[in-house]
Amino acid sequence: MRPETIKKMHEQGTHSFGYALREGDYREPWRIFRIMSEFVEGYEFLSKLKNEITVLGSARFHHDSKYYKIAQELGKLLAEKNFTVITGGGPGIMEAANRGAFEAKGDSIGLNIQLPFEQVINPYVTKSTSFYYFFTRKVMLTSPANAFVYFPGGFGTMDEFFEVVDSIELGLMDSIPIVLVGKSYWEPLIEFLRNFSAHIGAPLASINSWHIVDTAAEAMKILAGVEDRHTANYLLDPRYGKNKERVDWRIFRIMSELVEGFEFVSDFKKAMTILGTRGIKSDSSYYRSAHELGGLAAKAGYSVITGGYNGVAEAANRGAYEHGGESVGISMQVRGRALMNAYLTKSIQFSFPFTRKLIVTTPTTAFVFYPGGFGTLHQLFEVLTLIQTHKMTRVPVILVNHKFWQPLHGFIKETLVHDVDTIADEDDELYQIVDSEESVFKVLNDTIDADKAAGAQEGKV
Repeated sequence: MRPETIKKMHEQGTHSFGYALREGDYREPWRIFRIMSEFVEGYEFLSKLKNEITVLGSARFHHDSKYYKIAQELGKLLAEKNFTVITGGGPGIMEAANRGAFEAKGDSIGLNIQLPFEQVINPYVTKSTSFYYFFTRKVMLTSPANAFVYFPGGFGTMDEFFEVVDSIELGLMDSIPIVLVGKSYWEPLIEFLRNFSAHIGAPLASINSWHIVDTAAEAMKILAGVEDRHTANYLLDPRYGKNKERVDWRIFRIMSELVEGFEFVSDFKKAMTILGTRGIKSDSSYYRSAHELGGLAAKAGYSVITGGYNGVAEAANRGAYEHGGESVGISMQVRGRALMNAYLTKSIQFSFPFTRKLIVTTPTTAFVFYPGGFGTLHQLFEVLTLIQTHKMTRVPVILVNHKFWQPLHGFIKETLVHDVDTIADEDDELYQIVDSEESVFKVLNDTIDADKAAGAQEGKV
């Protein structure tokens, strides 16, 4: 990156720098090469695997937990059927599934993440690799699978789950079995999706296709007949096969998108990222609210950043555009077609969903989420995971519309916090739910005031 780009990023101390550009280390021009080295090494590692089943879930479950025991049993059953068991390589459900595969003398794979609170690879992994960046690790973890098994988890598991089902919905990944273990955990979430998200675009047929089970034997009945198609997402795209030359060129295209993306966002000094469903029309109350918020943000001097397409994105961009503000779209190109609305003053397009999502999470002062489907929920849990694990500077995360979001908040509070203890009690305070555009700005102003007070207090010490 150009020196002036890095200087601009250094000056943007109030921004959230997701994944690659955390405050204090985004001055390193070599960071982009570290990202790319993880893609190259990750691909080389995964290209040697076959017959993979990926098992995901919370790192917090102990040996005496029923879910640990089920995951251990499932790992054993999978290994006995010659499946390669892939996990995140850490403790809890990951350790349990790796342990079952290891004890059955099967292939037990760990794709580990380096966290500020160190996560050590579990002792039951026979082959492993480690990643510094969540997004490179997640691309690899959600790529080489013929099926996915999700155990109860926290924000990270939700992020990984919605990443996969969103990719399937968008046609970026083959439709493959999704197995959800633990009916008492998953059914409240499924009910929320059916009753709320399905009304604004989430495909009910996809939701109904997921398999919810309570035992390893039930899961194995579904997985036993899975064929090794080396199903791939993103980097290991089946359209590219394993042709090394094509993959090498794909690596360079990813690198080009990252460099261009970081250059693009380096100019934003005060930005609000507004995300939500694309499945609404201009007569929707959500559309009207996002339109109003975009206008208010523009008048307050914010650059309005969206995914650049229809629905909530169009509404927010339109509001900013009509009030003379900077209206920004960070959009996808799908099958050669640019998905952009008509109200953008500045835009960039990406071919790879993971590079686009990385850039969307980088240059912002606040995230505002309107109701949405799989994609919106994926982006929400991705942001919450990054903040929770200190991979992103904490910024306001604001959810608009209590009627839509309160059932999800109830699931988080009752199930994740109290029933399975997969997140801490204070983690549900990483976001706030409001009902009006004015309330969005009240949260922002309260945060600014609190930061100023904290800064003044630090100055006295």
